[in-house]
Amino acid sequence: MAVKEFPAGTVLVQSDQPINALHVIAKGTVRATYPGGEFYLYKGDVIGACELNFDSHLITYQTEEVCSIASYPYATAQLSGILHANPDMATRIVTSMFRQLQEILDQYELARFDCDNFYHYLMDSYKGYQAFCTKHKISPRSLPGLEALSELVLEEDVSGWLAGFYTQLRALVTKTPLKGQDPDFLQGLLLKVSQDVYSVMSVCRVMYDYKSEITNLLMSENRLDFFDLYASLLYRIGSHDDDSTSLIAALSTMMIQLESQPSIDKEMYKQRVAEYRDKLNSLDEYTETPAEEGAPPKDVPDIVDSLGTILSYSKIDEETAAAFRHSILQYSKMPDKNNSDDASRKMRLMITKMFYQIYEKAFVRSLNDFEVPKVLKMFFNFGYVDETLAGKENAAYLYSIVDHLPTDPSRKVYTIYEWLRAIYEGKKTPSRNEFDTDYQAHVHELKVTGKISPAEEATMLKDRTKQVVFELQNMFQSVNKITFGRISSFCPVFSDHNILKELDKSLVSADKVEQAFNQIRSIDFGAYYREMVYTNPELGIGKEYVSVEILPDLILMPNVGVRGVMWQEIEGRKRTTPSRMMISLFQMEDLTSILVRLTGDFRWEMCKRVQGARWNDISEPSLTSEYFDYIQFYKKNRDLSPDAKDKIKLNMQKAKNSFKEMYIRDYESWVLYEGAGSPRLNKIARAILFTYCPFAKEIRDKLKMNPLYKETMERYDIKLGQKIHHYNNLFQKLKNMGAEIPPEIQAQRDFLGY
Repeated sequence: MAVKEFPAGTVLVQSDQPINALHVIAKGTVRATYPGGEFYLYKGDVIGACELNFDSHLITYQTEEVCSIASYPYATAQLSGILHANPDMATRIVTSMFRQLQEILDQYELARFDCDNFYHYLMDSYKGYQAFCTKHKISPRSLPGLEALSELVLEEDVSGWLAGFYTQLRALVTKTPLKGQDPDFLQGLLLKVSQDVYSVMSVCRVMYDYKSEITNLLMSENRLDFFDLYASLLYRIGSHDDDSTSLIAALSTMMIQLESQPSIDKEMYKQRVAEYRDKLNSLDEYTETPAEEGAPPKDVPDIVDSLGTILSYSKIDEETAAAFRHSILQYSKMPDKNNSDDASRKMRLMITKMFYQIYEKAFVRSLNDFEVPKVLKMFFNFGYVDETLAGKENAAYLYSIVDHLPTDPSRKVYTIYEWLRAIYEGKKTPSRNEFDTDYQAHVHELKVTGKISPAEEATMLKDRTKQVVFELQNMFQSVNKITFGRISSFCPVFSDHNILKELDKSLVSADKVEQAFNQIRSIDFGAYYREMVYTNPELGIGKEYVSVEILPDLILMPNVGVRGVMWQEIEGRKRTTPSRMMISLFQMEDLTSILVRLTGDFRWEMCKRVQGARWNDISEPSLTSEYFDYIQFYKKNRDLSPDAKDKIKLNMQKAKNSFKEMYIRDYESWVLYEGAGSPRLNKIARAILFTYCPFAKEIRDKLKMNPLYKETMERYDIKLGQKIHHYNNLFQKLKNMGAEIPPEIQAQRDFLGY
């Protein structure tokens, strides 16, 4: 067999690539990688020796230096023949197989140890951070995802006896020359090892994902991470504080931990570390003054007793006012406002209940007030109640922007106050409540249950104030908590300990929203289009389906949060009305990523709305029915590799066995990665997404040469060509009649060209 030479850095075999040859290393070193581990192969090793029971590779192999490789054609059915006819090759395969197996088992043991250590390091780091904050009388910040993290529990682990079993088996097999071994025994051994290697690597993948989750908490692109917690604390206390040395040491230890993690984005890591070191070299210049001691901007007056102003304006009863003032004072003094003990939890619940009572009374009064005080506007739009709790610098910033917030109802971006006023003015209808009941159905239910009379029902349906109160007591309270994102530590009042980024950078504007939606639509061009029936008997057009784009209403909730909510896909029963999405006014997470997720959620719910009771009936092909069928029967799908099935199983566990959540995660990958030419999905998921969420023409043209999309794109192009041909004929018919092309028909023809 001819030997070929490959330069360093050559990918010899990619994981999931079909196994059609065995490769023997004649010279050089090859790096073998898989999610959760890596090892090296040397002269005499056989690439693929541990994967012989599968049709495709589980491992990626890349040359570390100039390598000479001899390749032998191979198919699973040929293994017996190779072992019988070529004893020398059999010896190479078995010897290399035992060595690779041992490497993989060692990687597994190391990963188990790392997961345990990494978890405890993270928890100890947070305790250390809390201790520093308590000492300096600073309320510690909480990170999204930290509450949900727990010690690793493997549902399917590697049997404890496996390593010892193969150590002994290797000794027994190699006692006699391998050339003398029964080929059938060697074949069974190789196939059995393949199965066990696959099982071990599957567990390693779970551990890799677990460590990646912790790595993301330590350092991430959105800066909601431990590195920022410690660095911000260091900048705040200054270089002359006794604890600055300890904080610098903690950050150095964190960098050492991160450098060894394979999932860390190397470029992002270098950028963050360089930025930190620059600030560290000039720490005095970057030392922050504590917000409580900061002076407001020159054009902002001192804000004093905000809470008194709010309570007085709301005209809440004296008992509630006194209880709320006392609770806010106690809350502001709490060293850890995110504490999960009973006393802290009860305190937050008590404040939450009174906050909404005061908000409702103050808002109803403001409806007829043409000069609402600025502090009340801050209360309505930000959840602001107290300058000490918010931090005086933050309070001054909120005061400076409250009269010119960068929203725009004409572009469908509302503050919560603008949204509630739109309902009061009859421009919008109240949202459905958490039981999916709209205002009309709610009022009717009150009449049916005898709580109100028919006359009262008619009055309530016209009463705009009661409609606003319905919105305040239902959607507002539920969504405010969800968008905040950290459910167990939620409290609706604005507090500086929840601020994880600079307020001016995290403030959501109509421009930012428009830019994010445009980015999504440049990839999934049909995301917000809905089908309507168009008829024009005068022109002989009986029934044509045309697509109309209807962008969602986006409501900004008065909190500093990390999540978004797709609350309802339409208004009432009309399918041509905008959906309603809510995010935080101060968004700590990446805005585009959140809106991508909400778009995926909208697509799923809109499909269910259109399909009705048959949304998961595969006899009526649709996005939801095909995806439901794919997940429900993925274990029996012959088009999916064992590795792909394992990924689906793992992702379903992460999605808490929710088909919708699983789809949304795939949709995020579709828009954020596949749309950029970075494959992340398996062939079945990719085909479904391409069929129902096709890329824009510019992206399709770029992907035409990619074999991953070839078959699906050909089917799409055939169907698209048929539709375009139909409209070309219709255009010709209207032209022959001397009639003008209706704008609806022209718009649909343009849509097909996207």
